[in-house]
Amino acid sequence: MLANGITLAVKKKGASDYVELQDLKEVPELGVDAEKVDNTRLKDSFKHSELGIGDPGDMAYKFVYDNSNESSDYRVLRAIADTKEVASYRQTFPDGTKHEFDAYSSIKVGGGGVNAAIEFTLTLGLQSDIVVTDPTA
Repeated sequence: MLANGITLAVKKKGASDYVELQDLKEVPELGVDAEKVDNTRLKDSFKHSELGIGDPGDMAYKFVYDNSNESSDYRVLRAIADTKEVASYRQTFPDGTKHEFDAYSSIKVGGGGVNAAIEFTLTLGLQSDIVVTDPTA
């Protein structure tokens, strides 16, 4: 499956519906790598470990920069980031798989150069588990 067609939608605190974002260019990996915790005893002849809690790190989404109207992704996401409140996000794959989670956000407009498109990055700090909904047949 190609990444083409992946969508990201956002729901502000207190809103009832998600708003699908239109200018998405790139999505991050989703998931958590559990930390490997050393649990070796002094009598052991080799290291033993077990899995601890995971750290998903920051999730960075890239967008086309467009600030032409009130409903542009840049303005919508910047307004959410400025509140410093948690919002809900839903990433949907082309096969219908949905990943839903809550996160704090920040926005950063990228630099530029000759023949380079301006982008902005939405960085999310996860505040919930990622709930995966499989597609129906």
